[in-house]
Amino acid sequence: MRVATAHAYDTTIAQLTKRQAEMAAQQERISSGKQVLRASDDPVAAALSEAVQTRLSRVQTDQRALESSRTSIQQAESALGEAGDLVQRVRELIIAGGNAGYGPTERQALAKEIEGLREQLFAAANRQNSTGQSLFGGLGGSPTPFVQEFGSGSNEVRFDGQRGQKAAGDNQLPNAMDGEAIWMRIPAGNGTFSIDLAAGNTGSLRADTGQVSDPSALTGHDYRIDFSGTAGAMQYSVVDVTTGTPVAGQTGMPYSSGSQIEFDGMSFKLTGDPRAGDQLDITPSNAPTDMFKVMQDAIDTLRLDNGSSGDAAQRTHNLGRALTELDAGHERMLMARAQAGEWLNRADSMDNMLGNREADHTIENSRLVDIDLVKAYSEFKTMEVGAQAALQSYASIQKLSLFQYL
Repeated sequence: MRVATAHAYDTTIAQLTKRQAEMAAQQERISSGKQVLRASDDPVAAALSEAVQTRLSRVQTDQRALESSRTSIQQAESALGEAGDLVQRVRELIIAGGNAGYGPTERQALAKEIEGLREQLFAAANRQNSTGQSLFGGLGGSPTPFVQEFGSGSNEVRFDGQRGQKAAGDNQLPNAMDGEAIWMRIPAGNGTFSIDLAAGNTGSLRADTGQVSDPSALTGHDYRIDFSGTAGAMQYSVVDVTTGTPVAGQTGMPYSSGSQIEFDGMSFKLTGDPRAGDQLDITPSNAPTDMFKVMQDAIDTLRLDNGSSGDAAQRTHNLGRALTELDAGHERMLMARAQAGEWLNRADSMDNMLGNREADHTIENSRLVDIDLVKAYSEFKTMEVGAQAALQSYASIQKLSLFQYL
């Protein structure tokens, strides 16, 4: 078979062009650091790399969400710490308010300071994170979850957020805490029942917050204790207001200061000297109070000064109850702060886990598409030497023609 010279030249040129293209492709891979630049380079590796990048993107999204949650929880924990300091100061002021040596001026000063601390607590409860989301809004709702009500003698705070709290997941944490549970559900009285002095009392009678002596005997009824007699011969009678009947064994009982009264599963201590007509009201603690109301009640009590002989007893009784409820609220705040601390510890563990997962996906993707630069450069130099030799050989062969000798 006769092979034309032109065909031989064309074949050689095609081979040289192919080598040049391979060198250019290798140089492109070296400059990009990738061995798979297009899906056609390695379809299987390209498909696996895409799946790995999807998982990597999901991990990075979880990391950003976790960092946002961590920041919010840190701010919430800091706010709870500040609130705890405020409550401790209020506690000190309430104790000082019970000092019998203080006059109206000193008590007014204490009430004014507690009023300022209450405003600071209100601001801490409405604190927002850097994105404008409430730290204590629960499941969402209003950006200002705690609202101060004014008018018609009201000085109460209501919760406009949504009760509840998102559960922590494997890769995420809540961005907000349930402020309603922290500040708005404080047990009233001792948590089971509350003892209140009648507004018209004129004696120095007062009571502690009491305790449950027999849970199975509790009735959940309203009670009233009436006092009668003369000084030194006072008697008391207990009436079940719900049924309208006297309590068995608690009628015409002799009273002495410091005596412990117990009936229907309840027990409490009475001190002071009542006068005929004085009363005590005992009601179930069905509805919780809140930290803002507890402080406001303490403020109103410190400002109570009608010139009545029963004001001192009323003040001592109310401040004692406020102190008990304040301690119960502080305990809830400490529990919430502990929860925030636990979440921050969990955030560190999640961050480590997500970091390790990100590193694994990055290594896997690199194994699929990245190039070994040392090996690739060595291959490029080999290809370069081969192409140079081929060009030199072609140039020498091209001179082998009879026309060179004519």
